[in-house]
Amino acid sequence: MIKRFRNRALLSILACMVVCSAAKAQDRRTIAEPVAPHTVCDRPVPSGKNDTVSLQDAIQHCPAGAAVYLGRGEFHSGPLEMKSGVTLWIGRGAALIAIPEPAAYDKGHGECGRITGKGDGCRPFISFSRTRGGGIYGEGIIDGQGGAMMGGGAETWWQLARRAQAEGGNQNAPRLIHIDHAQDITLSGVTLRNAPNFHVAMNRVEGATFWGLTIDAPADARNTDGIDPGASRDVTITHSLIRTGDDNVAIKAGDNGSSSHISIIDNYFGWGHGMSIGSEVNSGASDILVRNLTLNGTTSGLRIKSDVSRGGLVERVTYEKVCLRGNRWPVAFDAKYDPRAQGTKIPVYRQIVLRHVRGDNGVLLMRGVDERHALDVTLEDVRFANSATWQLEYANVTANHSDVSPPLPGRATEPLPRGSEACARAFRDGNR
Repeated sequence: MIKRFRNRALLSILACMVVCSAAKAQDRRTIAEPVAPHTVCDRPVPSGKNDTVSLQDAIQHCPAGAAVYLGRGEFHSGPLEMKSGVTLWIGRGAALIAIPEPAAYDKGHGECGRITGKGDGCRPFISFSRTRGGGIYGEGIIDGQGGAMMGGGAETWWQLARRAQAEGGNQNAPRLIHIDHAQDITLSGVTLRNAPNFHVAMNRVEGATFWGLTIDAPADARNTDGIDPGASRDVTITHSLIRTGDDNVAIKAGDNGSSSHISIIDNYFGWGHGMSIGSEVNSGASDILVRNLTLNGTTSGLRIKSDVSRGGLVERVTYEKVCLRGNRWPVAFDAKYDPRAQGTKIPVYRQIVLRHVRGDNGVLLMRGVDERHALDVTLEDVRFANSATWQLEYANVTANHSDVSPPLPGRATEPLPRGSEACARAFRDGNR
């Protein structure tokens, strides 16, 4: 009796640890659907030519708390710098289009639009640098024209990226939106499409909300990540549709600092490389909640990637109510992302929880560095088709094995419903 009581007590403690971990693993702010600013400070009119000067002037002279409103029509522009507290409101029927002129984005070294060793020679199309408050709102479109011919050249931004890959260099192409050393930034409602490089990149951001976005780029458009929170805290991505040529979302924690308290809730990912953490995690990534997510046709699904050249601690990550369809690697937790990498920055993944996860076919990969640095993963009600395959290497997996399908290596259990069928039943009301 005493032994049974102790076992129950231990199970209660472990359950509490999992619940507490999930509770902490999220944006610590109270998030509500964004509303448009009450005040419009300026209403620029498209000129049919280059509108950069008029748009930047409107932003610069707009007071904090107000919005620059773009009505119907096409606004063609080069780089724009946002101001603290100012919202760029892109109305229905309006399109803000990035001109495909490398010289307009060049940082002064003549590298933008070329292939070099480093690849940071371009300014972003829209930048939030050391700003607080404000953002981008509306039902209009921001188009990066990644597939348009670059001025003075014979290739597109995306063709440049593919050529860089073939030649072993880095393309210099502008990111669509870059948020750097900023606080309390909101993007709501807009469609971001065809970025030459990442759609939204973040560095040292404290508080950011992405609500109801559509992010769209072709599946073969290289390095067109959807949203990349890097060295950032208290970030929410919700009610958004993201399909890209690279990671739909990638949480990063490189040399600039750690990332933590991030919520990815109620989203739909189409083609792309999945819901990723990494590959740079040497400063640590923690307290991440992914809930009510459908990944339909992404190559990878739930993905944590790193290696000994850029690894670090990834902990307290909870995936809950996730539906995976048509993924090559529905689960890919890989501490040997580049097996040829060398270094001493060891990836350690621990307190990783998958709860109510459904999928169909594919490879379910969990691979740690070695026995001392094995992955620590808990599975609760995780069900895929019987044709899916587990590949476990240096992974400590905690599970009620009757609750996992297909059976973990070395375990047998009763057949469970096919993953796709269970997925449809379980999430028909909660996921798109």
